[in-house]
Amino acid sequence: MTVLRICFVGDSITQGTVDDDCLGWPGRLCSRERLAGHDITGYNLGVRAETTSDIRARWRAECEPRLPDEHPGAIVLAFGVNDMAEEPDTGLRVPPEESLENARAIVSEARAWRPVLWIGPAPVDLSFQPFSPAPGISYSFDNDRDRDLDRAYSELAAGLEVPYLSVFGSLSADRRWAEALVAGDGVHPSGQGYAALAELVGDWSAWRRWLD
Repeated sequence: MTVLRICFVGDSITQGTVDDDCLGWPGRLCSRERLAGHDITGYNLGVRAETTSDIRARWRAECEPRLPDEHPGAIVLAFGVNDMAEEPDTGLRVPPEESLENARAIVSEARAWRPVLWIGPAPVDLSFQPFSPAPGISYSFDNDRDRDLDRAYSELAAGLEVPYLSVFGSLSADRRWAEALVAGDGVHPSGQGYAALAELVGDWSAWRRWLD
């Protein structure tokens, strides 16, 4: 049995937005491991609409009280989609080079403190674009930009020697993810999509090394 406290740090995909079960992929992942006999405590620190700039400013302060030194702890990072969202008249919320610099700062500091895994951005349904989460707010997400950022993140992770799971290609080819995006809001999937993402992470060799 593995005893581990894990902070899942990210945006609305991490938080599990529009999931009727309110579990997202972190909740499903931790439930799977607990049912397998592992003593997992999962902290979902996903915040809707946040970019890497937002996450860079808050992640350490939120993780520290949840990962005290006397207990085994780890961090799973997942972000990037919001960086590549385009706002009317102002352009990308976070330019790629700034996104990479934010990611470098977050991952480097986290890696020096706790074991870290990094999950890449997921695809969206372009037919739902532009996306309007609230009156007066509009974002245009784009899979080409997300794919390019995923590749850049992967290269950065390799240089930092941090395990990185690219989920973009697998989810793009997964019928369950496509159906879940339609059942959701085009950016956030229904529970079926979060289950598919949880499977990818749960079967990943780097994750399994933490648990097994």
